[in-house]
Amino acid sequence: MALSLQTRRGRLATLFFLYVTEGIPLGFTAVTLATEMRRRGLGVKQIGTFVASLYLPWAWKWALGPVIDVVASDRWGRRRGWILGAQVMMVLTLAAALNLDLVGQIGALTALVIVHNVFGASQDVAIDALACQVLPEDERGLANGLMFAGAYVGQAVGGSGVLYLREPLEQALGKDGALKASFALVAAAILAVTLGVVRPLREPPGPARPQADGPPLQAILGQLKDFVLATWRSFTSSRPARVAVLFALLPAGAMALSLSLQSSLSVELGLSDPEIATLSLWCTILSALFCVVGGKISDRLGRRRMLAIYLTLTALPTAWLAWQMHRYGWILPSAPGVPNRPAVAAELPRALWIASLAYTVPQGLMYGTRVALFMDVTNPAVAATQFTGYMALLNVAIAISARWQGWSAEHWGYPVTLALDAGLALTSVPLLLWMGKPATASARPPE
Repeated sequence: MALSLQTRRGRLATLFFLYVTEGIPLGFTAVTLATEMRRRGLGVKQIGTFVASLYLPWAWKWALGPVIDVVASDRWGRRRGWILGAQVMMVLTLAAALNLDLVGQIGALTALVIVHNVFGASQDVAIDALACQVLPEDERGLANGLMFAGAYVGQAVGGSGVLYLREPLEQALGKDGALKASFALVAAAILAVTLGVVRPLREPPGPARPQADGPPLQAILGQLKDFVLATWRSFTSSRPARVAVLFALLPAGAMALSLSLQSSLSVELGLSDPEIATLSLWCTILSALFCVVGGKISDRLGRRRMLAIYLTLTALPTAWLAWQMHRYGWILPSAPGVPNRPAVAAELPRALWIASLAYTVPQGLMYGTRVALFMDVTNPAVAATQFTGYMALLNVAIAISARWQGWSAEHWGYPVTLALDAGLALTSVPLLLWMGKPATASARPPE
């Protein structure tokens, strides 16, 4: 039975499942593929570069807004048409990557993943635009919570879910066959939402569109120009807005335990795929839970104060793990199976579990609070423009972090990399004091 955007339950369920399709490929690439790459001997630096490439298209999704607004079909649905096309292309890019050698053709695989995420980012813009169109004001808070929950569920499916299946698939199909089956499963999961939710979806008619002067390309470029000018004015209109730009570009606390470094370490320290899947699943569950908790606490006790605490707390388990790595002598990356490989101290896998779970709590608390802070400093008159810009900058910061951490681990070792990451976690805290209380806090858009 098709979900209807005319009912409350249909709207919420539709947006939840659409966000699941955003999380599935992220979990698959950042967890499953990163784990498999390390098992096959790919370097931590190369894996870090690969994971960094996942986020680059999302840093430019702000430029897709005018294209999606102008180039739209009323027959297919202005937003539905884009979502349908983007999901089909996401499936096709996964199918194209199915026969690539994970190690020997890493460049081609990275390029395909970038293309895949271009379509993923396009879908995200269209989904958000659809949400703005169909959600009444009193449903937006719950809907946004369910959308982020859907993304976390998708990450668990693409990451933990596929890793749980790896061993039985490998026994039945062999190593390469299991990898191909993993790509096929992820593509099938996205296609299931496409056929079951997007294809039968009936989008309500949008508002009348102004007649564009000249060809569509000229209209797109004109809207893009207006978009950039509006964004610039929003970013520079007040001190909180200006400081928020710098805040978005700096690391959001310690980040190593939420990127590919955790997957690489899990492989090196001897965790099996089911154990890695279980660790990833628990981290995902805790992130989703404390994302909501952190936002609620900040409503009562203040965004900047609580965010400063959460950012600082992310550094503690990261620094503790750095000390444990140094204490037990696990310094430079060492792939399984290499000759003269040092023995793994029994305490290190336990330390990774403790640090990862302890890190996930403040990281989840931080996430919901940080999003609310950016809403606070956003000018309600141009909320979509300014807020999308902040979110794009956050993805730039993630990509930079994944890149430098892979390089640092190979050149300076894990303890130094983790210690640096913990130190960088504190660099954005002074900006919260400098930012000051946003003048628009009382008029921020619904979450």
